[in-house]
Amino acid sequence: MKNSKSRTLYMVQMAVLLAVLLLMELTGLGMFKTAGLELTIMQVPVILGAIVLGPLAGAILGLGFGLLAFWECFGKSIFGAALLQINPFYTFLVCVPTRMLMGYLCGLVFKAMDKKLAGTKTNFASYLVAALSGALLNTILFMGILVACFYRTAYIQGFVSQLGASNVLVFVLLFVGVQGLVEALLCATIGSSTSKALRYALHKK
Repeated sequence: MKNSKSRTLYMVQMAVLLAVLLLMELTGLGMFKTAGLELTIMQVPVILGAIVLGPLAGAILGLGFGLLAFWECFGKSIFGAALLQINPFYTFLVCVPTRMLMGYLCGLVFKAMDKKLAGTKTNFASYLVAALSGALLNTILFMGILVACFYRTAYIQGFVSQLGASNVLVFVLLFVGVQGLVEALLCATIGSSTSKALRYALHKK
């Protein structure tokens, strides 16, 4: 009976977080588009799920995030639509598996940190490091697959020339720029504080 209730609660929590992802997409609150890379906080619900519900939940929520990002490529995102025209399969790889892996790894990071710091005064570091890792992994995995699949295309080489990048690493740093830093700080702040409060409330209950 207890296991049945736990599974039901798990499914409800997953459904709520998936609904939040969908709401952020439909309202436009999850993505802020610029001429180049698009700033997103869509990974926040993924980070919350990974920390509160575990790595598997992070991967499932990451799948939801990735599918929504891929859907954006069908006309809603100029950058994504350009990639889709070049190679739909590579675009799928850039959008979906990267977000799944991000969610899963974020959950693993929290699990490892929490195991060491549980019950200590520095326990909040587990949430902060996990949330920050989620944001950074999102950018690193996205850019890694983007470079691997599209760097030699005329479209990306246009950005390379525009930015004056001398090599791949310089291109990634310039392309991500301040946006990546702001995204990481936002996700780390929101994700860590919200996940800690939510996890405490659920465990207390």
